[in-house]
Amino acid sequence: MAEKTGFVGSVVETFKTVFWALLIAGVFRTLFFQPFWIPSGSMKDTLLIGDFLFVNKMAYGYSYASCPSIRIPQLGVDVGADDFCGWFDGYDDRLFGSDPERGDIVVFRHPVTGLDFIKRLIGMPGDRIQMQSGRLYINDEPVQVADGGIFTEVMEPQGPLGQQPQCANGPVGPGAICEKPRQIETLPGGVSHSILDIGPRPADNTGVFTVPEGQYFFMGDNRDNSTDSRFAQSRGGVGFVEAKDIVGRADRVIFSSGGRSMLAFWTWRGDRFFKALE
Repeated sequence: MAEKTGFVGSVVETFKTVFWALLIAGVFRTLFFQPFWIPSGSMKDTLLIGDFLFVNKMAYGYSYASCPSIRIPQLGVDVGADDFCGWFDGYDDRLFGSDPERGDIVVFRHPVTGLDFIKRLIGMPGDRIQMQSGRLYINDEPVQVADGGIFTEVMEPQGPLGQQPQCANGPVGPGAICEKPRQIETLPGGVSHSILDIGPRPADNTGVFTVPEGQYFFMGDNRDNSTDSRFAQSRGGVGFVEAKDIVGRADRVIFSSGGRSMLAFWTWRGDRFFKALE
């Protein structure tokens, strides 16, 4: 009898340990930092496919989007932040909130799909944003750019999804060098960052976007390979993003792997460990 009680007691203690561990992890992820794995090349070369970072949720305060999302497609699990904190969704103000700044790299929930996106904040409320011949204009003034050389990478499948890079030097074969011109863009306020150009694209020329009050305009640094605020939600883009949909700010890459799995140690990018983001 004592042996059975001991076994049952051991099982109970194990469940209690797991419960408290999950609770602490959930609170930590909800209030402080959320892990984020870069799945696409829309923010190259600031962020590369396979970069792993923690999103600072304290930077802008809290909204319903601060609650964690759990998505495991293999198991059919799809629990969004609105499932946890849907009651908070209609609250427009952020708890302990502060405004993001132009040039910040921000993670936000897609207003329609609920998926997490990461882009650079380009347009503040009231701004007029336009692209003309691939040049960014903010409030009718062209943004300053300078030559940043050529960004190169190998033409090969990247990340768990096996995505192939797009090249400005035409179609290249597997293992060849893929090139993209790079410029250093300096936004109003002084934030400088690199942007990549693949070639003429329809989104290089747009109408004027006037950012509504309480909303923001985001773009990817890999301008010709980014589905961002230049594209309406009805066209699969993100459109304007409300303040309540913001999750947090990305400040630093913690770990980076260039292969299909983070366990493939021979593909680790040692020069990107703990790399500060600009």
